Amino acid sequence: MSVRKGVIKRVSGPVVIAKGVPDIRIGEVVEVGEERLIGEVVRVSQDLLTIQVYESTSGVRPGEPIHATGKLLIAELGPGLMSGVFDGVQRPLKDVMELVGPFVKRGVRVSALSRKAKWYFRPIVKPGTKVGGGDVIGIVKETPLIEHRVMVPLGVKGEIVEIHEGDFTVEDTIAVLSKGEERVELSMMQEWPVRTPRPIKERLTGEVPLIVGQRVIDTFFPIAKGGAGCIPGGFGTGKTITLHKISMWSDSEIVIYIGCGERGNEIAELLKEFPRLKDPRSGRPIIERSIIIANTSNMPVSAREASIYMGVTMAEYYRDMGYHVTLIADSTSRWAEALREISGRLGEMPVERGYPAYLPDRLAEFYERAGRVRCLGKPEREGSVTILGAVSPPGGDFNEPVTIHTLRFVGTMWALDTELAYRRHFPAINWLRSFSRYADVVERWWSKNIAPDFAQYRRRALRLLTVASELEAIASIVGEGTLPDDQRLILLVSEMLREGFLRQTALSGEDLFCRPEKQYWMLKMIMEFFDKAYKLIQGGVSVEEIVRLPVISKILRVKEDERGLEAVREVYAEAVKSLKELSIKYKVPLT
Repeated sequence: MSVRKGVIKRVSGPVVIAKGVPDIRIGEVVEVGEERLIGEVVRVSQDLLTIQVYESTSGVRPGEPIHATGKLLIAELGPGLMSGVFDGVQRPLKDVMELVGPFVKRGVRVSALSRKAKWYFRPIVKPGTKVGGGDVIGIVKETPLIEHRVMVPLGVKGEIVEIHEGDFTVEDTIAVLSKGEERVELSMMQEWPVRTPRPIKERLTGEVPLIVGQRVIDTFFPIAKGGAGCIPGGFGTGKTITLHKISMWSDSEIVIYIGCGERGNEIAELLKEFPRLKDPRSGRPIIERSIIIANTSNMPVSAREASIYMGVTMAEYYRDMGYHVTLIADSTSRWAEALREISGRLGEMPVERGYPAYLPDRLAEFYERAGRVRCLGKPEREGSVTILGAVSPPGGDFNEPVTIHTLRFVGTMWALDTELAYRRHFPAINWLRSFSRYADVVERWWSKNIAPDFAQYRRRALRLLTVASELEAIASIVGEGTLPDDQRLILLVSEMLREGFLRQTALSGEDLFCRPEKQYWMLKMIMEFFDKAYKLIQGGVSVEEIVRLPVISKILRVKEDERGLEAVREVYAEAVKSLKELSIKYKVPLT
């Protein structure tokens, strides 16, 4: 095979212009300079090629060589990914540290999957079985929480003539297929180009909610498994901590967290917390069902662009095994900034705020890879990839391009509010600006699995919060005391909803994660309190009589009671009793 080699003509930050490589193609990976830095071809002309380099180009100069690899940017897929921490181009940071120390040096080459580690492979098919792409042929226990289902690579089919059980590395032959005269050896490792979505058998509708344990999300603005959502907010509003809690407590089976351009101390905190935290269902460390891509703000900017695609390719791989995967990208704004810098270096015409014209297309490519699907291959199985992207609009301006274009492609938005954050209201999700297109669909799940009347309580509570915001604007002018009693009751109950339901702790205790049954009973308690109190006011009872009820403070604090649902039901009964005593005292019927 002829050596495909060129020479550098010009260097501009992460963008390198070279010439002399024959038959080069867009997306091909090349090795740049004497240190063979990793790069990807992004533009080809008659005699020149443009490369974006995923490592620092400091010191690289014209005249140094370019080596073409003939491969696209790929992800290595197989046992060993789970519990791993990688950089944006899938170098395992633990192996890098052992090789060169705590700082990632240029030109380091480390395989994503260890070539020395052995995994016990247990076949589930026998010789003589006809298999095709996506068929599961065996099982590897990757971690105590995750069973790695070894699949036939997509595009390969034939009859199994050999299959072995035992300990193997990812490169060892575990099975041999016969396809006519041709024989194909299979190992546990696959490769897949990260910019190409993995194929599926059928796309399904999202019907089951992703339970994250945050009441404002699960009850009011839910996201379905296989959905796409965003969480925009200004600096300090709690994007990262909210996504940390979702990744730790959601009921997805696998979490892939991409720290894309975020501060190093935030990623360090995540790396410290995950091994300590216990999975609520199994009691095992959460890291055993997680993959972390750490591409912090001090790493090369162009690697941010690759990290998003690397993460979603891993997510699709585990989805194809039949798992429900949550992919968290924190933040897509930093990724878009990388696009903007590279676009500027390429001399492309900028549009809104300097971003390239293809920004909406890139956002769509990313979010459209979410979905709940029926997977290729046998046995029949379904999986999903749920994508949650943080957006960091400068100054909290939701009218900037990344936020606006993101809203076109997601089904839910959790809008963070600076004022709520400064009041230490966690999560600082504004219930008036947020939305969910999945709410009507997942309401059926809540009605079937939790309570038939959940939907009516949810909708009435949202309506009450909206009316209360209008009344607060009036009360700020004329004073709350001048409002009629029924409107003052609305303000009282909206405060109960905000402080007793929407507000949660981000640190520890019973209120860190709220189960769906408890969410329902808390909402039911507050809304039935409103219904009965409203009838009392219509019957002539003063709102001051209701405000003085001791049970109100218990309603506000019951979320933190370690007895959980039992405590909520107890306070609910006490609230009904207190209002009934008032109805007897003032002879106002409640039915």
